[in-house]
Amino acid sequence: MAQAAGGTSATYREVLGATGALLPVISFLGRLPVAVIQFGSVLLITRTSGSLATGGTVACALALGQVAMGPVVGRLADRRGQRSVVLCCSLLNAVAIACYTLGALAGLSTPLLVALGVLAGATVPGIGPLARARGVALVRRGGADERVVNTVLSLESTMDELSFVLGPALIGVASFVGHPAYAFGAAALLVAVCGTAFALHPTATAVRPAGAPTPKEPRARRPRMPCEVRLVRLGLVLLGILLGGCGAGITALTQKLGQEDQAGLVYAAMGVMSAVVGLSMAAVPERFGLALRWRAATAAAALLSLLLIGTQSMPGLYVAVTVFGAVFAPNLITGFGLTERAVPGERLAEGMTFAASAFVGGQAVTLAVAGRLAESHGAAAAFTVGSIAAALAFGVALLVKAPAEPRVTPAVAAPSGSGRGA
Repeated sequence: MAQAAGGTSATYREVLGATGALLPVISFLGRLPVAVIQFGSVLLITRTSGSLATGGTVACALALGQVAMGPVVGRLADRRGQRSVVLCCSLLNAVAIACYTLGALAGLSTPLLVALGVLAGATVPGIGPLARARGVALVRRGGADERVVNTVLSLESTMDELSFVLGPALIGVASFVGHPAYAFGAAALLVAVCGTAFALHPTATAVRPAGAPTPKEPRARRPRMPCEVRLVRLGLVLLGILLGGCGAGITALTQKLGQEDQAGLVYAAMGVMSAVVGLSMAAVPERFGLALRWRAATAAAALLSLLLIGTQSMPGLYVAVTVFGAVFAPNLITGFGLTERAVPGERLAEGMTFAASAFVGGQAVTLAVAGRLAESHGAAAAFTVGSIAAALAFGVALLVKAPAEPRVTPAVAAPSGSGRGA
């Protein structure tokens, strides 16, 4: 056991040696605003409008804006490089979040809030998936094996989980001491500062831009996405539905119990367990392949999600979501691992942002639908939607074949000044 722990620590040190110690900190803080606005939109709009259904609808619009533009951001990053794309999107997103928050406080009509939500979602700079693409490129450039690549994906997914711990916690604290809008103000500031820092970090040039196609070769050199990638995306959509159902159910149950200000803290409890398990995924042996790992993770999610349906008390809710959280990070980490192995190297950023958008899209639609179900039929209805999605995700996982041997990633440009201490 100690030997395995030592090997895992050494692998993480190898990853940090390739990325530099500062990049993970910047990318974590830069993706935190996404967690704040995604989860907090339901609470903010519900607080200002008095309707959970309206909160779910507007939150859905925000997430769909991100879903629609996320792959576009990834494609632009593949063609033009991450630096200019992330810098532009970060500054636009900060302004959009501020406008969205002011519109909610001003009590604008639902159509106007939906429009502002779409804008806030469409300008998200996609730091999480782009950090995955950047990290994979950095370690592959150094000749790292698949275990190190999987460690990059584990670290990135854990940072996603931690952001979705701290994001809801910030919303919960802001709601308790004053108003959810305080957390949105902090989110706008963070995306402006940390998004800019992520864009300007020396490792932004780690992945060589493919460049726009020439007039004589409009699309001939752009490799196609394999069918396997689409299956994985479908599985991620279903996992998004699972999380969306859980989010709507948590919000509805805490409201029913008169503890709505604890919704963010309950969500954080799930995220803490998910993050802990996510960090340990780097120790999973390579012989336990990605396809088998995903089948086990989706099966566990389908079974443990049943615990949520019968929950009727706050202590029971905390226990159920904490136990359920143990299986969520393995699902996401494995989904992104399968994506990384299947997509063409020239479209890695696009593949990662599309995978993230698939997950967010499933969550977005569910927030709107399950929010209305929860208002009419209670939290159990929303949890049931998530449980059914988990069962379907297991069915999709059974269809996903084991990935082929690791492909060779195209040459990457050496980032000036990257490395330890960057």
